[in-house]
Amino acid sequence: MTHLKLLFPALLTALILLSVTPAHAHWGARNKAAAEAGAVLFRDRGCARCHGANGIGGKKGPALTDLRRNKQWKADRLRAQILNGGQKMPPFGEALSDPEVAQLIAYLRAKHRPVAPNAPRQ
Repeated sequence: MTHLKLLFPALLTALILLSVTPAHAHWGARNKAAAEAGAVLFRDRGCARCHGANGIGGKKGPALTDLRRNKQWKADRLRAQILNGGQKMPPFGEALSDPEVAQLIAYLRAKHRPVAPNAPRQ
């Protein structure tokens, strides 16, 4: 009986660890899907008009290609910039939902930014 008391917690822990998918696997898949959705939003919601295709910069807006490495532009600051505007950028707080803002941030901070598929013809 004593052996069972000692063995049971170890077996239970092993079963739990084997049955749980690693969190990073889910996070990576969600982050990639969010970045892909963000690429489409960047193209379709007008971001590319000012910041250029894929954020390379344009006549009206600066390049956004180095945001991932720029420690001053953390996710909270990007969210505030998108929602409230500033520095000649208009606010998009009423035009974008919270999930859309999160997708744009995932796109802007992606290590390998996805390219949006071609826009559907109208």
